[in-house]
Amino acid sequence: MPKKRQGQRKKKERQEKRPATPTFLLELPLMVGPGQAARLRAHLEAARQLYNAILSQGQKRLRRMRAAPAWHVARTIPRTQKAERSAAFSALRKTYGFTEAALHEAVKRLRVGWIAEHIEAVLAQTLATRAYRALNRVCLGKAKRVRFKSRGRGFSSLENKRNDTSLRFVLQLPEEGNAGSLLWNGDQLPSLIDWKDEVVTHGLRHRIKYARLIQRPASSPRAAGADRERDRYFVQLALEGKPHRKKKHAVGTGIVGGDLGPSTLALVPQEGEASLEVFCAELAPEACAIRRLQRQMERQRRAANPEHYDEKGRIKKQGKKKLRWKQSKRYQITRRRKATRERKLAAHRKSLHGRKVHEVQKLGTTIIIEKISYKAWQRQFGKSVGLRAPGMFVELLRRTVASTGGTLVARPHTHECIEPVVSWLWQEAQEAAFAALASL
Repeated sequence: MPKKRQGQRKKKERQEKRPATPTFLLELPLMVGPGQAARLRAHLEAARQLYNAILSQGQKRLRRMRAAPAWHVARTIPRTQKAERSAAFSALRKTYGFTEAALHEAVKRLRVGWIAEHIEAVLAQTLATRAYRALNRVCLGKAKRVRFKSRGRGFSSLENKRNDTSLRFVLQLPEEGNAGSLLWNGDQLPSLIDWKDEVVTHGLRHRIKYARLIQRPASSPRAAGADRERDRYFVQLALEGKPHRKKKHAVGTGIVGGDLGPSTLALVPQEGEASLEVFCAELAPEACAIRRLQRQMERQRRAANPEHYDEKGRIKKQGKKKLRWKQSKRYQITRRRKATRERKLAAHRKSLHGRKVHEVQKLGTTIIIEKISYKAWQRQFGKSVGLRAPGMFVELLRRTVASTGGTLVARPHTHECIEPVVSWLWQEAQEAAFAALASL
């Protein structure tokens, strides 16, 4: 008995979660040869098929769980009884195998044959975790359905759980050359490290938690590092600690009031002048170019499929029958051009968000904004929100402010209060804001 108790105690100690530590990412480009690129594409194709398989199995378990009578009984439990409601749903998840651990066990039976030669067990577990998170969003009502990865779109990223086996990044000692490489399935992919870059130098001083391989389309066929399939490869390192902060990104003092709209941003600092500007105005030309490509794609699709349109140019209704659309080669070329434009627009938007976040931080450490449902904005102002992504900007602002010791406060809007919505601003700041608005 004492040995059994001692074994149970050790097992419980192993199951205890380690304390969470801050994590930041560092991305490095990889130098990949033609043979290595072909093997990487084969590995990612195996990962795609394994992910789709475990996603399909998890979806079946979710449907069986939702169809069970006990599920409908659990839904009738009032939300005020949190403990009973949570216990009922937790028991259902265990009964029908809809847990992360259950999908980890299920993926073992799917990782067989040629897929096992490409994907190790630890990578299969990360794929199962990825599938579980997607299905859990559907289970909680945060998403309507899951998306399977098609062969055309491919599978562009794969990560590990740790950095001591399988997909891992190895950094040489300074006396050995300070070179870094990504090791996976017998391939050694050297990375391009600029030791003069203070961001890279700061990141590589920290412990590597795990590595993530990313495949991206090149900006052009002649781009440096692109293979014959016009793809480039990068490694993302999840590092323990806090990211580097450049000297030019100073942090101000005081309180800043912000009012973010679907297409505008107003800032009123405690000290300084108020401002009102169009949010991410630099994206407008790129959005116009994408709209022109969309219209070109529509014309090409109509020319290739005239039988699907009536005399008035409307798509014919076929009931439940799915239309089969022919895609010309020029249509496919235009579609790739549009995808490249959208990818560049997303990168440009992310850069503008980061720049604006640093500008806000220069004004103060305490940022106060209005609490808004950005999901509702998507329904009301879909085009503007889709272009500028205000919710993504607020989330980036929240993370960046927290990393520097500041706070972001989201106050709810109220119509019952006699004071103005920005009652937390000083009278002088309000007058400055109104003057700025009047001058526009």
